[in-house]
Amino acid sequence: MKIVLVCGQNHKGSTYHVGRCLAEKLGGEIVEFFLPKDFGEYCVGCTNCFMKGEDACPHYQKLHPITKAMDDADVLIFASPVYVYHVTGSMKSFLDHYGYRWMVHRPEEKMFAKQAVCISTAAGAGCRTTDKDMADSLFFWGVPKIYRYGLAVQAVAWKGVKKSIRNKMEKDMDVLAKKINRNAGRIKPGIKIKSFFFMMHLLQRKGFNEADRIYWKEKGWTGRKRPWK
Repeated sequence: MKIVLVCGQNHKGSTYHVGRCLAEKLGGEIVEFFLPKDFGEYCVGCTNCFMKGEDACPHYQKLHPITKAMDDADVLIFASPVYVYHVTGSMKSFLDHYGYRWMVHRPEEKMFAKQAVCISTAAGAGCRTTDKDMADSLFFWGVPKIYRYGLAVQAVAWKGVKKSIRNKMEKDMDVLAKKINRNAGRIKPGIKIKSFFFMMHLLQRKGFNEADRIYWKEKGWTGRKRPWK
């Protein structure tokens, strides 16, 4: 199993420790990326990715290693601490760069067979909305199985987290890892993703922009083919 862990902050704080704990329990090869260290560029709104292709993005070369790693992975783990009830600016900027991969444009077919986990931690509240920030993109990429986990650590640093909270997290990750391993290789899109894809299929049959039109036609998705078996 190949696992990619994308952290929304550079330091290895509480959120990282939860994500790493899950990755290790899953077993297999783990690749980590830290934002903004490994990618910290802001989307400039040029629309090149939509209209010309993702390789026309001014940040394409820097982003490409993360994109390739995610495409090759079986499980994606996105982990962000709560910043004002949402993901960090670095995580948001990272996700902004994949707007072209939403189903309305040019989704990557490998995403339709993956599992993903959204992890957030906070001293208090905000985990639900933070997990939703990441889960929204994963859904519109076509990822069929998305787990969400938020933990109120009652501390501002991992060393200050109580043993009882750490023990709870360990048990939770045991349960989550078992679910993910049990579903490995058996993931298929449900009715919600299939329905949304069908609506995009109808839109792309009429044409949206040239890059999208060519992509969908080459994939055969404007006909009867689908990005899942």
